[in-house]
Amino acid sequence: MTTNPHVADVKQLINDLIQAGTSFDIGALERIYHNDLQVIMLDPSGATSIADKAMFKGLFQSKRDNKEPALNTWAEFHRIDADDKNAHVLISRKVKLMAEEQKITLSIDLVKENNAWQVMREVIFVHAEDK
Repeated sequence: MTTNPHVADVKQLINDLIQAGTSFDIGALERIYHNDLQVIMLDPSGATSIADKAMFKGLFQSKRDNKEPALNTWAEFHRIDADDKNAHVLISRKVKLMAEEQKITLSIDLVKENNAWQVMREVIFVHAEDK
């Protein structure tokens, strides 16, 4: 059985992204997020919001500026597909992006440019709260 080395590289980058996001490391986010990043969030009511790289980094910068505690690093990888230029990751996380910690599922598209993986698009599905 052969192992796809791209999958291991992509998984490491996503783990780096989780570390950067949970600790509000803006420099690492700058490196990991592609300049054309698009983040689409779908909330439990079906409403969507869209952010670009500057807006999404701003969310983490405001958490850093407000001295908020680090976010939860919990992650469950469901699937990683990768070739030498493109990758896709399906992952669940528990994070406090807004007021309360929420379970989210992310569909993340990555591209490899200049020998480095970057996140091009995140589609975030926010799960309804357990009642």
